[in-house]
Amino acid sequence: MARQHCPPVLLPNGGGNAVALLPYRQGIKDEAEIQMLVHEHPSCLPIGEIDPMFLGPVAICRELQTPAGPIDNFMVTPSGLPVLVECKLWRNPEGRREVVGQILDYAKELSRWSSSDLQREVRRRLKLAGNPLLDLVRAARPDLDEIEFNDALTANLRRGRFLLLIVGDGIREGVEAIAEYLQEHAGLHFSLGLVEMPIFVLPDGSRLLTPRLLLRTAVVTRTVISVPDGYGFQEEEQGAQLDADRNQRKSHDERFAFWAEFLNGLELDDPEQPRPRPAKMGYLAFPLPAPQGSSWLTVFRDLKAGEVGVFLSANRDSPGELAMRAIAEDWPQVRNELGGVAQLVDKNGRPRIIATLSGISFDQADERKSALLWLQERVNSFVNVLRPRVRSAVVGYRRDAA
Repeated sequence: MARQHCPPVLLPNGGGNAVALLPYRQGIKDEAEIQMLVHEHPSCLPIGEIDPMFLGPVAICRELQTPAGPIDNFMVTPSGLPVLVECKLWRNPEGRREVVGQILDYAKELSRWSSSDLQREVRRRLKLAGNPLLDLVRAARPDLDEIEFNDALTANLRRGRFLLLIVGDGIREGVEAIAEYLQEHAGLHFSLGLVEMPIFVLPDGSRLLTPRLLLRTAVVTRTVISVPDGYGFQEEEQGAQLDADRNQRKSHDERFAFWAEFLNGLELDDPEQPRPRPAKMGYLAFPLPAPQGSSWLTVFRDLKAGEVGVFLSANRDSPGELAMRAIAEDWPQVRNELGGVAQLVDKNGRPRIIATLSGISFDQADERKSALLWLQERVNSFVNVLRPRVRSAVVGYRRDAA
């Protein structure tokens, strides 16, 4: 069953009739209004429910410039932990699809900065002399130690220890698609939260903000080896092992380049379909709308076999597998809709809908280009045909689970 939220009800003090509050009819006109709400009232964000370590952030500025673009809202805790907020109106389908990638790009850029870089850009954005970043934080925490704060901020930036928040004006079709994407990419080095912020009007005309946490991800901790400036770290290894490692890195880099080229040229008709990031593996996963992220398209390249392809995947004994079996039962029509190029095969007792192209020499530029075009077309076709069928097939499961 889809998530439903009812308007809040005001119970007057001392009795009287309950009053159902009305939504803010004027609506939020643009993303700048969300930015202003977040900047002026950072306490409205449900940070304690996402990661209590980031409680009490100080709003620093809006539209902080980075090489990846401007961060809508930048905040930092007195302990030196950065908080990045991306604000979106869900009515924009293109924004829904790209918002996750945007905020991750911002985090990637900040992980290359030091506290000095951040101070410089904040000073430039606010057009204030001195160190306005430190001044703003110190206004909230007068006993702040400048050296400790700068050291902690630099360390957290370099370790990628951020809280990333995506804040929207209210539930719209497509918000769940963002949640699916985040669930499929939970292995990130950040804490992430998806927050909606509907607004209601009180009888006296003032507004009531009711933030809701739709999704959060767990933090995956990286092991970091710190080395004094000017020194390097080198393990004693045999020459053969070093060569093997170099070859493996070269292979990983080549895979990343292939998938980056594939994704750059991929045009999807469905604006709600989340896109994965380029990977250093032989495959990518495109999540489909099934509970617990249990259904996805696997897009693969087999370099040794000279083959590329795409197939419908699902976790065993999951809603995604139920959907996969339901789609397989309607195979003649599905095959038609897929252009007759896909096959239904049995894989260990489970149906697999797959399309492959073989006999490719990836070192030949023309064959590589043809393979990429073929794969891009097949992925778009699989998304168009299978995504709505998966969503329809799991409706009954969602209803029973509710």
